Parts: sequence; structure tokens; C-alpha cells
Amino acid sequence: MDYRNIFSFRETGDEPRPFLDHLDDLRRLVIKIALIVVVAMVGSFFFRDHLAAIMQRPLFNVDPMRVGSLQSLGVADSMTVSFELSFYAGIIVSFPILIFLIAQFLFPGLHQAEKRLIVPVAVFSFFLFLIGISFGYFVVLPGTLDFFFRDAKAMHWTPMWTVRDYYSFTTQFLVAFGVAFEMPMVVLVLVKLGFLTAASLRKTRAVAIITIFTVAAFITPSPDLMTYLLMGGPMVILYELCILLARWVEPRDK
Repeated sequence: MDYRNIFSFRETGDEPRPFLDHLDDLRRLVIKIALIVVVAMVGSFFFRDHLAAIMQRPLFNVDPMRVGSLQSLGVADSMTVSFELSFYAGIIVSFPILIFLIAQFLFPGLHQAEKRLIVPVAVFSFFLFLIGISFGYFVVLPGTLDFFFRDAKAMHWTPMWTVRDYYSFTTQFLVAFGVAFEMPMVVLVLVKLGFLTAASLRKTRAVAIITIFTVAAFITPSPDLMTYLLMGGPMVILYELCILLARWVEPRDK
């Protein structure tokens, strides 16, 4: 297999560029992404108290007494949790810039009119990401926390959650919803590149639904049926939306 074909869609001229040049571009991209995330993470670290309060709010809304039951068992838990919250906050804050850089790396040969679409695409991707996080935060997360608390009580256990486990669960939970809501943008890009059509999306609807719920089972950090359905259900609705968007995009390409 010729691995240089992986980068063939990035050629900007008649002559193909050497494979090592593409690797050097990829190295530069990774360095830029790392620097941007680190800067955003450092900036977010100064607001760690606010970030912690925001992540505690769903648990507080379920039962204010449960927030006080969170336990810190590690000596460095305050810093460990703060760095974790800052990392995820940094990714969210820098998300539009990251999408913009990745798009520039993948499609350097776009025409000037097409390049102007990169910024709206990055903004729309960020908008979808925030919708997914908001849906998980306001709709799904409180019920999920209440379910696990009551389920532990039903097993005659005393639910004593640690701060490290709680914040790891909630941050990964919300990021999973944010990523899941990126599906319309991914489908639109594939349609624009000619890999998908509205007809093909309709034909593979049954397979797509099975795949969606399979993926939801992996990216949902909690195994309960309600959270699983609340993750997969909106993704199915988004898939149907993708079919409508694909029909809207295709005539313009023709």
C-alpha cells in the first residue's frame, strides 16, 4: 500500500508534493493545536472555582445536600480536578480555532470562494458542539446522576462519590454529547466532497440507526438505558436532518 495516497487530496498543484512534506505539515498542525489548547487551558485554570461550581450545578439541582457529600480522598485532588476541568474547558473555548486549523490542513487547494466557507463551518461546528453540551448538561445529566444515586440506594449501598470520579464522569459525559452533535457537520463535509449523497443516506438509514446506537453505547459514559436512549435518540433525529441538508447542498454542487 502506498501511504502517500492518504494525502493525495491535499495536493494544490499539478505536481504531487513529497510525502515528508505532508508529514511536516502535520507536525506543524499538531504543534499549533497543542499550543492553542495549552494557552486556553492555562486561561481556564484561573476560573477553576467557577468551572467547579458549574459542574456541581446539575447535582445541586437534583439535591443540594448531595454536593456536600462529594469526598476528596487524594492529597492532590484539588489540583488534579482543576487541571482536568481546565483541559476540557480549554478544548471547548478553542474549538472553533481547532476546526479552522484542521480544515486548512485538510483542504489547502480550495478555491477562494470555498475558503471563505471555512470560518462559517468552524462557527457552525462550534454551535453544534455547544448545543450537544447544553443538551447533555440541562436535560440528560441531572436525571442520570439522580438515577445512579437512587440505584445505589436501591442496592442498599451508601453512595459516597469522590470529586475525582464525579468530575471525570460529568466532563466526559458532556464532551461525548458535544461530539455526537457534530454529526450533521461531518455529513455535510462528506456530501460536499462527493463521498455521500442524500439518496445514499436514505438507503443506509437502517444501518445508520444501528450504527448510531452502537456508537452511543460506546461513547455514553453511563450504562443505564435512559441515558443510552437520550444519546441515541437525538443522533437519529440529527441523521434525518442530515438527509434534508444533503438534499439542500447537492443541487448547488451540480
